[in-house]
Amino acid sequence: MGHLLGYARVSTTDQDASLQIDALTNAGCYRVFVDTISGSLQHRPELDKLLDQLRPGDTLVVWRLDRLGRSIRHLIDQLEVLADRGVGFRSLQETIDTTSPGGRLVFHVFAALAEFERDLIRERTNAGLAAARARGRTGGRPSLLSADQVRAARRMYEQKEMTVAQIGSVLGVSRTTIYRALNRPPTTRASRLPNSTA
Repeated sequence: MGHLLGYARVSTTDQDASLQIDALTNAGCYRVFVDTISGSLQHRPELDKLLDQLRPGDTLVVWRLDRLGRSIRHLIDQLEVLADRGVGFRSLQETIDTTSPGGRLVFHVFAALAEFERDLIRERTNAGLAAARARGRTGGRPSLLSADQVRAARRMYEQKEMTVAQIGSVLGVSRTTIYRALNRPPTTRASRLPNSTA
């Protein structure tokens, strides 16, 4: 029979993990790992230690689902990795236990809902892009430079009057924006006229 290992997570604004630790201990966890998150959830050293110690047959236990996952999709990805390793998962507040048939059913319902949500987002995004194209717009951020500014930047660059950094400084944009503008093909007849000394 595998071990129960608990995971608790608190933020710097709520640093009291005793409620979670007590609940996890009462549930039979022989060890509880606690992360204090001050910013991004990307770096969770105690969770990394716990995951390293889990063996097939063990069960990861949390007080509540949001202690483990940043979102439903992230949570499901985490649980799929655990399942592939032969590790179970329990959430005490939601009474989910993937080591039981009922818990696995709930997990699959969550996974289906997350997939459904992702498909809806994809469909809405594609529909929005199609509508924008129909109105003559393309995707991406709008240019920071007007057509006249792009022509001026190209003229200064081609006449070697200034460096790209100096052109950006004059026009109030970054070097990257100037490079992007210089690589953009001319969109009007005026921009294709011979260089002017004006």
